[in-house]
Amino acid sequence: MLSAAAAKLLGAMFKIPLTNILGGVGMSYFSCAYSLFMPVYALIVTGISSSVARMTARSAAQGRYADARKIRRTALLVFTAAGLPGSLLMIILAKPFSMYSVNTPEAAPAVAMIAPAVLFGCITAVERGYYEGMSNMYPTAVSQVIEGIVKVFAGLWLCGYVNKNSEAVTALFPEITDIRAAAAAAGILGVTLSSVGASAFFGLIRLHAKKHSPGASTLTGKVITGELLRTALPIGISAVVTNLTALIDMWTVMSCLDADSISLKVTGISPDELPQFVYGSFSGIALTVFNLVPSVTNMLGKSALTCAASARECGDAVSLRKSSMQALLTSAIMAVPAAAGLAAIAPDVLGFLFPRQSEEVAVCVNSLRLLMPGMVCLCVSFPLFSMLQAIGKASLPLKIMLIGAVVKSAGNLLLIPPMGVDGAAVSTSLCYVLILILSVRAYMSGSGVRLDIFPFLKVIYAGAMCGGGALLASQLAMNSGAGVLVRIGAAILTGGVLYIGILLTLMGKKSVRAEAFRE
Repeated sequence: MLSAAAAKLLGAMFKIPLTNILGGVGMSYFSCAYSLFMPVYALIVTGISSSVARMTARSAAQGRYADARKIRRTALLVFTAAGLPGSLLMIILAKPFSMYSVNTPEAAPAVAMIAPAVLFGCITAVERGYYEGMSNMYPTAVSQVIEGIVKVFAGLWLCGYVNKNSEAVTALFPEITDIRAAAAAAGILGVTLSSVGASAFFGLIRLHAKKHSPGASTLTGKVITGELLRTALPIGISAVVTNLTALIDMWTVMSCLDADSISLKVTGISPDELPQFVYGSFSGIALTVFNLVPSVTNMLGKSALTCAASARECGDAVSLRKSSMQALLTSAIMAVPAAAGLAAIAPDVLGFLFPRQSEEVAVCVNSLRLLMPGMVCLCVSFPLFSMLQAIGKASLPLKIMLIGAVVKSAGNLLLIPPMGVDGAAVSTSLCYVLILILSVRAYMSGSGVRLDIFPFLKVIYAGAMCGGGALLASQLAMNSGAGVLVRIGAAILTGGVLYIGILLTLMGKKSVRAEAFRE
């Protein structure tokens, strides 16, 4: 979790300055490339870590370490073979996708630049899954930080270089008509280089690791491959559906927004570019902030999967319930105050993070507030998905996410025309609320675990008080003439103290964990 927080902080250090450099239209090119990359990446890569971790955890729990090592070797061969055509597919689809799908041919260079990340992501995912299955989270942690560091330095330097040397770049590549497209491609190349850095880190570990004798494995390569694919494919398809929300926004926001109906006048942006500007602002600012906390709580799902798989394999119902409550309650404890605080002081936070993009920020303030209920539900859903996979219900998250995607699509089509981009935010929250409800029902039914709702109600109440205190502190600071940084600091301090104090009072003298686990 600490490494995920550090990686997400580094990601913000990358995405926020990048948005300040590219602006709304430039971020639309970046987001188009990322929106195509994420489903392909999710299909091929996302299920790998979970499937390898699940099989490795099961083998380790039974002391079959030779099987665990063979699972790792087999997975590297299988998924590297899948990652190469995935990268090639993205390169081939870059131009037609940009031209015919979103009518933004300028996004094609960015799509091509991010394609190799699929191949290197496969290698990294296998290694992470192996160590996570062995209950060793340190390699995953270090590799995430390395990814973040490379992304920040390489991506921002390349983007800044292209932006400052526009004449030289256009002279070298005369087919580029918009320097913002070239800058977006240079920035997104940093994502590819970060995946190369993580793969290189695991390569160094393998070079210096203690050599083990092959041992006698009880599993054949065919059996391992079959189980890996059976487990990884539903997870990958589920992850594709998760990332479909970004694709749905890309296809519907720009198409449902009529340039004549947008009451915006943006310096340097023509009326025809206004839908791109709004979409780029929403995806580059509102969704960037929205994804900060879920990216951290997602790590709880990795731990929950290993713990739940081990408890399930050993038939330990008590441990299964404890690990389930621990993961879900910890996610809620982290997500609720973050959502309440962001909703309370959204203008100050966005104005501080994006000081050079005041017009883009104005588009996103209400959208960010409307996204917060969905953010909480998404944070709590991540561990549920992992635990469903651990109890052998890997296909259920797919079915649940498909239902959510249908709600998201219908919501966008119905709400964007009357509400603008705020309609996309509302449909996102509705989508994730429904997903959480269905996931809880499915997990309780499939595992026999009874989840206690009362600790979560206490967290929600404490979060509401946190948001109210943050808003009051921010308003008082504003009335006294304080600057934006002082207002944010006062809001965080007041809201944090209230949240922790109220939560500890409601939970009594016992720890939050003891309260959640009480029989």
